[in-house]
This record gives sequence, C-alpha cells and structure tokens, in this order.
Amino acid sequence: MVGIEYILGAIIADLHVFAAITAAIYLLALVCAIREIMNSRTSQGSIAWLLSLTALPFPTAFIYLIFGWKAFDDYATDRIRNGRSARPLRAKDLALIDRETSHLWPVQTKVSEVPFLTGNDVELLVDGRATFDSIFEGIAKAKEYLLVQFYIVRDDALGQELAERLIERAQAGVKVYLLYDDVGSTGMPKRYRTQLREAGIKVAGFNQRHKFLRFYGPMRINYRNHRKIVVVDGEHAWVGGHNVGVEYLGLDPKFGRWRDTHVRVSGPAALGCALLFREDWQWATGEVLPSTPPETVATPGDQSVLVMGSGPADKLEECAIAYTDLIGRARERLWIVSPYFVPDTDIRTALFAAQLRGVDVRIMLPNEPDHKLVWLASISHADAMIEHGISVYRYTDGFLHQKVVLMDDQIATVGSVNFDNRSFAINFEITLWFTDRKAIDGVETMLLEDFKSCRQVGLDEAKARSWPMRFLTQAARLLSPVL
Repeated sequence: MVGIEYILGAIIADLHVFAAITAAIYLLALVCAIREIMNSRTSQGSIAWLLSLTALPFPTAFIYLIFGWKAFDDYATDRIRNGRSARPLRAKDLALIDRETSHLWPVQTKVSEVPFLTGNDVELLVDGRATFDSIFEGIAKAKEYLLVQFYIVRDDALGQELAERLIERAQAGVKVYLLYDDVGSTGMPKRYRTQLREAGIKVAGFNQRHKFLRFYGPMRINYRNHRKIVVVDGEHAWVGGHNVGVEYLGLDPKFGRWRDTHVRVSGPAALGCALLFREDWQWATGEVLPSTPPETVATPGDQSVLVMGSGPADKLEECAIAYTDLIGRARERLWIVSPYFVPDTDIRTALFAAQLRGVDVRIMLPNEPDHKLVWLASISHADAMIEHGISVYRYTDGFLHQKVVLMDDQIATVGSVNFDNRSFAINFEITLWFTDRKAIDGVETMLLEDFKSCRQVGLDEAKARSWPMRFLTQAARLLSPVL
C-alpha cells in the first residue's frame, strides 16, 4: 500500500517541475517582449504582442518564436560584406547608369541600393511554356556558370527536365548552383538532390545551415525565400512568378490554365540578379561566390531596368516603401495584378487616395483560390476596395498567379512580389522595374488581354455576401499580417 508520505512527495516533486516549466515560459516571454520592444516596426503590432505575452505567456511565447522573432541579422551583415553598397559605384565604373531615370525614381533607386541600368534587352514571357522554353534555351547556352533559384522545385516531369538540363551543363564543365526554399520545396525527395550532387551540381536549401531556423521547423513556414531567379553567365536572367512544377505549365487538372508572367533580361541587369543570388547563397551555405564584375558587359539593348531585392533583413520595410511611393505618384492609371491581395493599412490608404485623385485603379485577382485562408482575407480587402470606388476584377480563365503592376505610362513591375504583407515585409523577394516605352506597352497589351478574361465584381455582389461568409472573411482578415 502506497503511503501518504510517498504521495505527498510525488506531488511536491511534480509541483517543482511545474514551477520550473512555468518560470521558464515566463522568462521566454520576457525575452520575447524585450526583443519586440527593441525591434518594433509598428506600435499596433508590438502592443498586440506585448499584451498577449503578458496575459498568456503560454502559448504566445512559442507563437512569437514562429511569427515574430526574426533571425536575419547575419544576412544583413553578409550583404554588407558582399559589397551591396558598392553596387552603384560598380555600375558607375561600367558607365551603365541611367542617371535620368534613377533621378526620376529616387525612392525605388535608394531602396534597391542600385541605380537603373541601361543597355538591356527585355522580353515579356506569358505563361509557363514560353517561360520554360526560354529558360531551357538559355541554360543550354551556358558556358561558365548557372545560378538557379526557385521557391518551389517539384520532382515531376518539369522538375526532372530541369534536372536533366542542369546535369548536362554540369557534365560539360559549367559551374551549376541550385537554391530552393525549404518550405516551398518541402516535398522534394532526397534522391532529387542526390542525382544533382552526384553530377557535380551544388544544391542548397535556403535555411539548411541555420540550426535555429531548422530546429523550430514551423518558423521556416513564416520566413521564406520566395525569389525566382535564373542567371546564365551573368549575361541573361529570368525573373517572375513561375516555380518548377507541371501546374505552372497548366497541366494540373485542378487549376487548368495557370496564368503567370516572367521576363527575360539580357544585359547589365542580369548582374544585379546574380548579386542577389550570391547573397542568398552565402546565407544558405556560408560559401562566398565570386562577385567581381567582368571587364566588359554586353549591352544587347537600350532598355533601363532596376533590380530590387527585398526581405526581412532590410532595416525598413523597403518593398512596401517602394510600392507606396509608386501608388502615391499615380495620376492616370494604376493596374495591380496579384494572386493574393492582403494589403496593410498604409497600402490601403494610398490606394483610396489614388482613387480620390481620379486615378483608374484596377485590381485583378483570381476567381478561384489555391490557399483558402488567404483567399478569404483577400475577399474582405477586395470588398473594401469596391466600397471605396476601386475596380476589382476576377480572372476566370484558369488560376491567376502573375505579379505585375502598371502605373500610368511611366513604369511597370514584374517579379515575385504579391500584394500582401508577407511579400512586403516577411519573404525574400525580387522585383524588376521598367520605364521604357517598349516594356510598358508590352505590359499594357498583356493586361488588356487579361481583362477580357475577367469579370468585374460589383458593389451589389460585395454587399450580398451571406453573414457566415462575411464572418469568415473578416476573421481571416485579422490574420493579414502573417498571411
């Protein structure tokens, strides 16, 4: 028979363990609170975190580790060591700066830490087949090195074709590097990486050497490298919305046609894309790739391009700053195309102001979701746009995934940035900015064709949503900062 002394001893021992765990949780909450105060970007978000950490240290402290704790200080240090601040000087030495355009767009130029570079040839690539035909043609011509980076790389027919083409170049003596995101490419099997490495290709996941990020597996869900970059010999680069998977070719029966946009840039801007890859590669592997610019840079065209990299290592939310400035400068039209539309307060305010100025503000979104929670939040934000007189269009000919903005007849952007807080502040992204008439006319023609496959959402439709639907969309909207 168990004695009372044994029972009391067990209870006291358990209480000691419970007290130790409780103290540890409170200590963790205190550390998180101090870090949030020291690294606060917005008072609203910080107050919400501090109140939650005080009232409910468990589980808030652990949630903060996933969604609030940024660990990219060493990325910023690596970026400085790589000489990002010297990029304008390098471009100046190469006499490739478009000074007039850089002067006209000072915010974008300062945010990017590079000027607009002239001498480029730009090709707009509509949908997956055109994109990957162009990329594969470029890969086949590589002589010195290949830098390949995607958020998602699948081990399907397209992924295997990419692997075969990279292996062929590696066996021909070309230095090949493949960088993927750990979250986006979660389903990539080990054998896919093995076949590449056995062929001499260097392969890395973005967070593979950062044990803190890897240990807290869910944390990787929040901070992702969303860039899509392919660079051939520093002369040609491909950037846009496509990842590597058969759905991007329109071969997934669930989505049907996959409407997306990429661009090929040949010329000095390709070096800017290569420098972003080198920063990411150094973070991922610790290996510093050579970054000395060539003595001469080919200038196959006369188009100006700005390469803007952004991400959580930025001191300010530079991507949001660049787009807020763009919206504020619009006078005639502002056409925004994005699969996800979850803007923050500053972006919403800027859009409302543009509409009040008489700007033709149009927002093109998918008609069907691929991520239900983001789609619900997007509906709430889009309905608010409609109520303020902004035109919202839903694309009906398949799934819309392109990330494109056209402002007046002055500037257009194509890249990996979605119109949401995640792309503006949390993910690593890349955007190419174009100001020449050829590129702008190409984007305009493309979007006018896309609008033909859209239906406009009227105010009656927005107001007619059922109460359960309104509740779900508003509830999802509360999660906007992390969607």
